[in-house]
Amino acid sequence: MNFLLFIITALIIALVGSYLTKVADRLADQSGIGEALMGGIFLGASTSLSGTITSVASAAHGHTSLSISNALGGIALQTFFLCIADINYKKSNLEHASVSTANIMMGLLLILLLTIPILAQNFSQETYLSIHPVTLGLFAVYILGFKYIKKQQQQEDMWLPKETNKTVKDRPKESRIYGKLPRLWFMFAFLSALLAISGYFIEKIGISIASDWNISHLVLGTIFTALATSLPELIVTIVAIKRNAVTLAIGGIIGGNTYDILFLGLSDIAYRDGSLYHEMQPDHFSLIALNIAMTSLLLMGLIRREKNGLSNIGTETWAMIIIFIGGMTSILW
Repeated sequence: MNFLLFIITALIIALVGSYLTKVADRLADQSGIGEALMGGIFLGASTSLSGTITSVASAAHGHTSLSISNALGGIALQTFFLCIADINYKKSNLEHASVSTANIMMGLLLILLLTIPILAQNFSQETYLSIHPVTLGLFAVYILGFKYIKKQQQQEDMWLPKETNKTVKDRPKESRIYGKLPRLWFMFAFLSALLAISGYFIEKIGISIASDWNISHLVLGTIFTALATSLPELIVTIVAIKRNAVTLAIGGIIGGNTYDILFLGLSDIAYRDGSLYHEMQPDHFSLIALNIAMTSLLLMGLIRREKNGLSNIGTETWAMIIIFIGGMTSILW
């Protein structure tokens, strides 16, 4: 029964994520925000709400390994979703089609944020109001990073990616279905709330499954809850690719991953028995290394912009697939 409830909740998350993508695409056009920032900030954060609630609720209940594994495992899975998207995008290599300096900068911000939990190991375990000082640094870097990216977007680019006949530019589309801007924002907020509620149930059901099946919280978080709460990102990416919104697809994943690092900060606040960062195990650091490696390869692909690779899939994508499978196998087994 628990497993059936888990599947049903995951399907709800997937369906809501699918509809949310369409609303986000219209918002990007009608609000003038653009696909890269809409995907990186709003869509990335909203599709991560179910994962946020899962990690925070786990930490509040003392399940630190589940909380950390869900956050870091979700980042790895979501980056791997771009490999699936590249395979499904038949026109050219996905990294070649997307033209966005904002996505590259968000990827670099993600790598910077991934290093902070590692650096926390060199700090004292002392907390203030049960919150570790590194958590404040995590939020500060995130906020300042996005302010920096937004400021860069408002200025004239010092360099621009070369456009080709395979390049897909972010051009506003005519709105036919979704109506006026306030209604779009309301729909976006409502669907985001549904994802948050689903995340709460995922955590509850996941703990029951782990107990019934004698599954470690590392495996539960890295595979089961991370996959279930990452379904919106998968749906968002595939739907965006089908809508030819390639910048939104990549921005949604990178932005979502950047937001997912904040899971650790929010979980540290929810964890009342000390520093969450000092509860991290060697496997968690391996997940961080895997995420940095995959993100670095993605950025190489976005800068190199190979037009066609083996089977029309970029070289960097093949490398990401190999590293993901090898890394996950070594961590979990």
